[in-house]
Amino acid sequence: MEKDFLNRYKNKFDHLNSAPPNDAWENISNELDLDEVWQEINFELNKKDKRKTIAKTALALALLISLVSGLLFLNDKQVADNKTKGVYKNPIASNLKKEKVIEKKQVHSGMWLSFLPVFNKDIFDDDIVEKFKIYLLNESNEVMNFNYQIKFKGLQEFHLNNTVLPFSNFYLHDIPFEEMNDAPKFEFDFSLFYPNKRKAVHFETSFKIKAKQLFQKIEEMKLKNEPKFSFLLFENYPDKQEEVIPDYQNTFGQLYDLSMIKQKLEPARSVVDLHIEKLMDNWKGLSNFDILTIQLKNFEKYYDLAVAHRQPNLIIIHGVGTGKLRNEIHEILKTKKEVRTFANQYHHDFGFGATEIFFQY
Repeated sequence: MEKDFLNRYKNKFDHLNSAPPNDAWENISNELDLDEVWQEINFELNKKDKRKTIAKTALALALLISLVSGLLFLNDKQVADNKTKGVYKNPIASNLKKEKVIEKKQVHSGMWLSFLPVFNKDIFDDDIVEKFKIYLLNESNEVMNFNYQIKFKGLQEFHLNNTVLPFSNFYLHDIPFEEMNDAPKFEFDFSLFYPNKRKAVHFETSFKIKAKQLFQKIEEMKLKNEPKFSFLLFENYPDKQEEVIPDYQNTFGQLYDLSMIKQKLEPARSVVDLHIEKLMDNWKGLSNFDILTIQLKNFEKYYDLAVAHRQPNLIIIHGVGTGKLRNEIHEILKTKKEVRTFANQYHHDFGFGATEIFFQY
């Protein structure tokens, strides 16, 4: 019986591809306690299974670590190669789907004067406009120089010369809300930063807003839930017009339509600087007589344009110097029927070097 028992368990161990330890055989042969022997056999087998599991787990971890290390090595090598070539591309990010960027199309709409109200609370906790931030908004593809001034009741309060870039805004200054009740006049003198022979040398324009118009704009802005409101100064910078001497009568003695004349004339200017370096580039080498002739010709040109456009006044900058140019201009003005009066008095911008002409029509 002992022999049969031992052979049976020996076959069981052989089937499991393992041999029981010597102490297990000793227990089986000496005591033949089946339960105890079987527990010891399972204990030994479980120990071996745990060792196998641990070994397999360790092998799997080793393979995983090797795989990750290999990927990191390849990534570092690619980064190093790209940096050597001056280009870095993330291999992971390069596989991601790129978001399509929609570019905002810039639309030409001209030059605008923009008002940005700054609100505050009154004693009743209502929103009221405290002041306006004034901006020049260039919605064109031209770089433009501008000469800006604001006048209250005919007196200049602020003056600025600068340049505004294409499709950008330029902050000018602040105006307290209460001062807008005085209907300020915004005056601009524009010129192209890059001169164009086909375009006008200068373009003057002005804007004046009344209190009623201002309140309407504020209410419209609130209804549309917009942060600001703007006024168009001009849509397109004007082309250079052929020099035309205004003639109000045709060969039959009939008056031309004044509006038709204005359409064909070069824009007028409110301030004309007759210093020779402002009128032409290659002036060195000219005689004093030639310089004076050119200055007087330009004076006549802008005087006629001012009259044709029905300007209320015109400032001629002639400088101080010897007074020759000033005296010549004054003698001409005495013969003009459109001149109500003129004065060569101190001006905060030009000193005594300018004469202001006031017209009557």
